Amino acid sequence: MDTPQPDPSSPRQATEIIDVAVRLGLIALLAWFAFQVLAPFLSLMVWAIVLAIALYPVNEKLAGALGGSGRAATVLVLLLVLLAGVPTVLLGFSFVDHMLALYKGVADGSTALPPPRPGVADWPLVGHRVYAAWQAASDNLQAFAVQHQAQLRELSRAAAGALGNATTTLLAFLGAFIVAGIMMAYAHPGATSTRKIFIRICGPKIGPELHELSVATVRSVASGVVGVAFIQAVLLGVGFLIGDVPAAGVLAAIVLLLGIAQVPAALVVIPVVAWLWTSGDGSLLSNTLLSIYLVLAGLADNVLKPLLLGRGLAVPMPVILLGAIGGMIGSGVIGLFVGAVILAVAYQIFMAWVDGAAPAADHDAGAE
Repeated sequence: MDTPQPDPSSPRQATEIIDVAVRLGLIALLAWFAFQVLAPFLSLMVWAIVLAIALYPVNEKLAGALGGSGRAATVLVLLLVLLAGVPTVLLGFSFVDHMLALYKGVADGSTALPPPRPGVADWPLVGHRVYAAWQAASDNLQAFAVQHQAQLRELSRAAAGALGNATTTLLAFLGAFIVAGIMMAYAHPGATSTRKIFIRICGPKIGPELHELSVATVRSVASGVVGVAFIQAVLLGVGFLIGDVPAAGVLAAIVLLLGIAQVPAALVVIPVVAWLWTSGDGSLLSNTLLSIYLVLAGLADNVLKPLLLGRGLAVPMPVILLGAIGGMIGSGVIGLFVGAVILAVAYQIFMAWVDGAAPAADHDAGAE
């Protein structure tokens, strides 16, 4: 005897369908409002999650020595605020003071520039222009400032804007780190809740695997991208100091930023090597050895990335690297982590689907 099927056209069924549609609409509206409320803090929260995941092993080691995750997280936050926040504020005040002093000195003619060295004219591409402008400014800085008033005003405005953006970014990063400290203090309940979310969405079998993969991917990118960039910046910074390269610290910082952005360090190494041979004071042997060292240090990321990026993951290293680079291009520095996680999870889901279809294919082949 066939079971009677419900009639969608009946008043009761129509009412149930309308109720379901209204509930779904209200849920979608609530989700939209919630997203609008959280949208201004989305970038900060993503950064906080990334920092909390990456620094949690350090927090756990400190927790064993300090007697609790809360204390360890507090120590980490205070250390970063002292190491990064205080110098940033002092740098901002110092920049403003120097700009005001420079403007006052140029206006009353008390500021003078030393003449350029003859080697400046030998700089590749821009040497003659820089030498001519520098010489004119050293002869009469006040007249030079009046003649190039518009360009100097734009340059000062761009420098102030760049400093302001950098300061704002760093302060936002400090805010994200404070939130990350709170997350690390309550890491165990947070990890349990996140695991439940993965299980609810992806199922009890693959959910925990994807949860562990996401955490491991963030830590892998932190060590394989940021860590490699830091090591390379230190290696090249030592070489810049040995070669007495001007602004060695600034160049090392530029190498660090380029490494995080996945841009080759050769953009800095090649001009420095050219400077060593054209304007440096070293001998032939010292220039040769230092050039070899700088070139090798500039290529160190090609050796370190395969060793650190993707280590301990079930996902191949090229997948992690492509996700990090693609995310960086699309979403900036935070895309390094988000892109790598998304591509790693997508790869795992795809391979789970392929492996799930493999037994049936093998059975069909055996039957033939």
